[in-house]
Amino acid sequence: MLFKSENFSPINQRRWQTFKANRRGFYSCWIFCLLFGFSLFAEFIANDKPILVSYDSELFVPALFSYPETTFGGDFETEADYSDPYVVELITNSGWMIWPIIHYSYDTHIADLPSPAPSPPSLENWLGTDDQARDVVARIIYGFRISLLFALALTLGSTVIGVAAGAVQGYYGGNIDLLGQRFIEIWSGLPVLFLLIILSSIITPNIWWLLAIMLLFSWTQLVDVVRAEFLRGRNLDYVKAARAMGVTNTTIMYRHILPNAVVATMTYMPFILTGAITTLTSLDFLGFGLPPGSASLGELVAQGKGNLHASWLGISAFTVLSLMLTLLVFIGEAVRDAFDPRLIQ
Repeated sequence: MLFKSENFSPINQRRWQTFKANRRGFYSCWIFCLLFGFSLFAEFIANDKPILVSYDSELFVPALFSYPETTFGGDFETEADYSDPYVVELITNSGWMIWPIIHYSYDTHIADLPSPAPSPPSLENWLGTDDQARDVVARIIYGFRISLLFALALTLGSTVIGVAAGAVQGYYGGNIDLLGQRFIEIWSGLPVLFLLIILSSIITPNIWWLLAIMLLFSWTQLVDVVRAEFLRGRNLDYVKAARAMGVTNTTIMYRHILPNAVVATMTYMPFILTGAITTLTSLDFLGFGLPPGSASLGELVAQGKGNLHASWLGISAFTVLSLMLTLLVFIGEAVRDAFDPRLIQ
């Protein structure tokens, strides 16, 4: 297998075997990767534009690029509406179109529903539509992707800042550690959700602003564990020897102590990812998250609450969120086992 290559150290091979031994976490990792990879190609799965168009022996990719109607022999310079029978006729007379499995994007308003929105599941709309006549399956696929990408970016940013802060406190100790701990105690004691709501209501929310605001409060989760590793590591013999040989503090922190601290932080990262998804969903549910109209699982939960007669909305949102969080928790348990020194010896 690839993970048994000589490029991997023996301890990393044992960690991989321990991870595989946790069957629940191992299979959850595969399922999660498949779902995430599936969502990355959302434009080719659920879209109100064709994947590929052939017109006059030329190929076009409307799913990724915008083309004016005049490209296909129309009258207007605006982007072609591929659901318009006139545009469809222009294209099919001189070519062909390949459509995604689902003919709706997350923001497509369906005009010809058989019943008023929210409409129940049907052969055309597998999980029905929401109260704004948008396809629920398409919104779930796009919402799943944006939730995971947002959570991954937040987890990566939080890890970098938290590890750096914990490393400085633990390695230098003294007043730096004392002042840092007092600041973190005050900062982590703030009511985060209320502050996020206040800040989100002051500025016009978008995904980058929201990421920056949440990053202000999420980095403290890893500081304590990294700080403990550096407090222990700075007194080890090989660290003292490196310092006596004139190795700089930055080099000692990066090469000699940080690898041990990274092992501890890896076990926390899946749970930080889970918390980031939950926080984003909560903000979207309360209306302080992503901009209105965005593909949002939290907004789908809010629609389920506001339309109790449309049970498919609440059930769909609950199923997707519970599946996503359950898979991440199982993966986190497997990662924790893989880095547990008692299980890999």
